[in-house]
Amino acid sequence: MDVRILGAHNYESPTTNCVCFLIDGTLAIDAGGLTSGLSIQEQQQVEAVLLTHQHYDHIRDIPGIALNLFQHNNSTKIYATQVVRDIIEAHLLNGAVFPRFQQIPDDHPTLNFNVISPLMSQKVNGHSVLAVPVNHSEPTVGYQVSDERGKAFFYTADTGPGLAECWRHVAPQLLIIDVTLPNSYEEFAIKTGHLTPILLERELMSFRECKGYLPQVMAVHMDASLEPRIRQELALVSDRLHIAIAIAFEGMQFNV
Repeated sequence: MDVRILGAHNYESPTTNCVCFLIDGTLAIDAGGLTSGLSIQEQQQVEAVLLTHQHYDHIRDIPGIALNLFQHNNSTKIYATQVVRDIIEAHLLNGAVFPRFQQIPDDHPTLNFNVISPLMSQKVNGHSVLAVPVNHSEPTVGYQVSDERGKAFFYTADTGPGLAECWRHVAPQLLIIDVTLPNSYEEFAIKTGHLTPILLERELMSFRECKGYLPQVMAVHMDASLEPRIRQELALVSDRLHIAIAIAFEGMQFNV
């Protein structure tokens, strides 16, 4: 699988985008930087989008790509839990804020919503996709995405600590995980459902206890203004666990 990071942070600036990944040029996870990270022509190739939850920085470019697709008489599939779909249709694609692209054109709507059920694997664009509940707003799911060779990565989405049950359901070679804040923000991170480097360390130890190994690790969703501190603290976690921890960035590409 070819993975391209379109957005690696929790807010937008001239050098940072909200979280979004593109797999093999056609399957996106979250839509924080979906249109700002792709050309108009590249947006036409996006055949499906997996949404982890309803927070704005993860769904913000759904209307933008819908407008582009609509203008070209094209369409895409949106995968989300029922709650997330309902929130988007009530508050975003509601005919007042943005057109109801899920209903127009009448004969072939621009956006085709598909309700995804946690812990039930399904095929999406030739990939096996498993949604797994994590500890953020209700409901939030992370996604394990696998190809036909058995290669897999797991993206936690936004998540706080306490992922022991989540680890039981996944077995990735790569773990892309929320590390939003530095250690001094631990209380706030737990309250809002995010991780710090020290909280990440505890979750990785939990993963190793559950699975018997540690995957490759990539940190994502960093607060851009606090990223230098997060990087320093992640380096200490890396030393203590004797593993490399990659830092996601916009434009990053890699293969799983």
